[in-house]
Amino acid sequence: MTPPLAPAPHLLLTDVVALAREAGEAILGVYAGAFTVQHKADRSPLTEADLRAHRILVAGLGRLTPGIPVISEESPAPPLAERGAWEWLWLVDPLDGTREFVERSGEFTVNVALVRRHEPVLGVLHVPVTGVDYYGCRGAGAFRQERDGHAHPIRAQVPMAQPPRVVASRSHRGDRLDGFFTRLGAHELRPAGSALKFGLIAEGAADVYPRVGPTSEWDTAAGHAIAEAAGATVVTRGGDALRYNARESLLNPDFVCYADASRAWHTLL
Repeated sequence: MTPPLAPAPHLLLTDVVALAREAGEAILGVYAGAFTVQHKADRSPLTEADLRAHRILVAGLGRLTPGIPVISEESPAPPLAERGAWEWLWLVDPLDGTREFVERSGEFTVNVALVRRHEPVLGVLHVPVTGVDYYGCRGAGAFRQERDGHAHPIRAQVPMAQPPRVVASRSHRGDRLDGFFTRLGAHELRPAGSALKFGLIAEGAADVYPRVGPTSEWDTAAGHAIAEAAGATVVTRGGDALRYNARESLLNPDFVCYADASRAWHTLL
């Protein structure tokens, strides 16, 4: 469908970070005032901020890499019979953590990932409220950039802290996650919203991120790419690599993200 990327994926990072920041500014323009919350068919919230960021990202990626399709949370995805043949695609969540946005916790992100042959190879997470960016690319490492533009390399921590620091959803808890904690034993829990959890693993501020329950591919692909570029791993309950654009459904199976492989983390899910 699309010839191999030219330039190489890592050369796209600066432009994708700038695009995510532009989307973040649009989100903050809505966040600063009163806004209406609608609900989609799956009962997840939707605001004008989601839609503004969606339009910016889809248009910007279209200009940056013409011919590479974009799948966004805020637009219908083609059936697998069509998209399954794509070598490259962008996976976008214009506003990951809309519940956190509505609750004004500040823990929401703009997620942009480039996927090749079912694997995320480039990811950008922008945090509009703090102005922080996490970004990374296979073979080029992972970085954290502050609001002022200063960037530094980040790396997931090995060996893990004792007790291990577990980062888990602030909005989604339940018996299955509690079961993971019980099987794990002593740990330090660090709640966080949205894809920020991947950023915390990537920068060595947490050791393991378990996710049981539904997420979509656009929720995880960017953070997955960054975490892997920082030396972490993302696997399913069965111990297999988490893959993208490989199923009719864009819902992910349960997964766990970690860097220290001294424990079989997937067996605790």
